[in-house]
Amino acid sequence: MSTRAFITGVSGTELTAAEREFIRAERPWGFILFKRNVATPAQVAALVAELRAVAGAADAPVLIDQEGGRVQRLGPPHWPVYPPGAIFASLYDIDSALGLTAARLSARLIAADLADLGITVDCLPLADVPVAGADAVIGNRAYGTEPGKVAEIARAVTEGLEQGGVLPVLKHIPGHGRATADTHFKLPTVDTPRVELERTDFAAFKPLADLPMAMTAHVVFSAVDPAHPATTSATMIAQVIRGVIGFQGLLMSDDVSMNALSGNIAERTRAIFAAGCDVALHCNGNIEEMREVSGQTPELSGKALERANAALAARKAPQPFDRAAARAELDALIARANTASA
Repeated sequence: MSTRAFITGVSGTELTAAEREFIRAERPWGFILFKRNVATPAQVAALVAELRAVAGAADAPVLIDQEGGRVQRLGPPHWPVYPPGAIFASLYDIDSALGLTAARLSARLIAADLADLGITVDCLPLADVPVAGADAVIGNRAYGTEPGKVAEIARAVTEGLEQGGVLPVLKHIPGHGRATADTHFKLPTVDTPRVELERTDFAAFKPLADLPMAMTAHVVFSAVDPAHPATTSATMIAQVIRGVIGFQGLLMSDDVSMNALSGNIAERTRAIFAAGCDVALHCNGNIEEMREVSGQTPELSGKALERANAALAARKAPQPFDRAAARAELDALIARANTASA
């Protein structure tokens, strides 16, 4: 069955009648969950199963932002707390192998949690490289401030997710680390020269260009396109994301409803596809906005469909795994990092 090129959120822990009707009629490619959709493991698993059943697609991707630290949609009392990315960076500085092991273990444990629920995609890893003076929205979510280190840790996170049968989404391409505003509320402009961007921000993404999916940054890079954020910039997508970085996987927008984007929801959606994104992401579960997004979204076809199919085909079967042993090892590594930074 054909689908439309968008990923949608829903409003609560169960589908409403209006949402069921919308999903059947509009055929989104995938779904994304947030804390408002989460109560218990049984409830989440039932919601995931219902989303796929109503969509008529057993392999419809279901996404979540489960990073650890401040960005963790699944949490206590039903799911464990995971460390922020900065913990892996601290361990890496003690011993690079320790940092990579911790990153891989954390992602593998997260993947096990998601697989239990039927969630197949995690919006992770980050390859953002923060700088002094930037907004704290990235902050300790990042894996460091040196592009090579960030890319290495991001690769280890990717490996952990893939070993658990969960697809990664690389974010926020081509970089959110220099943004001086939280894009949920405001559009940031980065005025760094292009040569420096290519040496730092863009460089962290290049070694990860083979990942199956990536999410754009709602950030203006004035050295490349002073008028549009990367999400709605045909220049940025063609020259930098597909060009300099070399990413050839499925490119999804960050959330259409974030205030960094200008215009109404319909205008934003049109701009996302005109720029060259393959899939639009809408997160807040507002049914009227969902309809606006769908109304401007094409059928998933051509290169975008090829990339979407390739992304889903990249998901591997989970490998054998001792969850208790992995958690004990991760906790020991976290304790070491905390001791070192005390």
